[in-house]
Amino acid sequence: MLEQQLVNGVVLGATYALFAIGFTLMFGVMGVINLTYGVYFALGAFAALWSTQALGLPIWAALPVGALIAGLVAIVLDTLLLTRLRKAKAPELASLMVTLGATLFLYAGMAAALGTEIRRFPAEVFSGGAYSLGDVRVGTTQILILAAAIVLMLALLALVRGSRIGLAIRAVAENPDAASLMGINGALMLRVVSFLSGAIGGAAGVLVGLNFNAIQPFMGEHMMLRGFAVIIVGGLGDLRGALLAGLILGLAEVLTAAYLSSTLKDMIAFALLVATLWFRPLGLFGRAAAKRA
Repeated sequence: MLEQQLVNGVVLGATYALFAIGFTLMFGVMGVINLTYGVYFALGAFAALWSTQALGLPIWAALPVGALIAGLVAIVLDTLLLTRLRKAKAPELASLMVTLGATLFLYAGMAAALGTEIRRFPAEVFSGGAYSLGDVRVGTTQILILAAAIVLMLALLALVRGSRIGLAIRAVAENPDAASLMGINGALMLRVVSFLSGAIGGAAGVLVGLNFNAIQPFMGEHMMLRGFAVIIVGGLGDLRGALLAGLILGLAEVLTAAYLSSTLKDMIAFALLVATLWFRPLGLFGRAAAKRA
């Protein structure tokens, strides 16, 4: 049973890590905790669901559709909500409150338009069967979830760490004014980050919807709590930390549900968050910023 639960935990942890990497990228570059990120998560899932039902797309084709739509919505919302605040150099609290209000408005709108009942992917999405390795049973859906999460995470890390666009993004994150003096279009890079973060959040929504076969407008609220825990445990703004912390949280939740009680698994994220703030406030990979007089 332990081996099976470890497989389940890795699959769940991969989706948490993917969600948290997009959230971390947005926070690390923009310096804003954008609460609309949970909306992108739900929108991506609904877009993929619509693609499978209305267009008859297989899930591997519906996944990029959900990511693309979520990424485009992220650009629009960032432009509408945060661009003026950036130009005015408004305090971080202003951005937080604006995105909070927008999130409540968008959740209410989605609930009114789509209903609050749980939607499910068509049965043929899960018709691929499963593979047995000894006592461990791995479904094709789990393989798809894990493979998609790994590919997307590696692609994002390669983009940020090993490309000219990634170098420009990191320059804007480090010092927007200096980046502008070096000829980098900061506004364009922020839109790129918005798209990437929204697309990753949307893809994570599709994968979580697949994992639990349950999609509804408020599913992003559930994940945002875990997202906060993951980015704090991993270290604010650190992509490696988000990856590792997401896997830790997924494994911890599955093992708690299997060996203790399923009612306790929702406490794990909060417990990890509190323990990190007590014993290592900077997170697993966080570093103290040096200040010069």
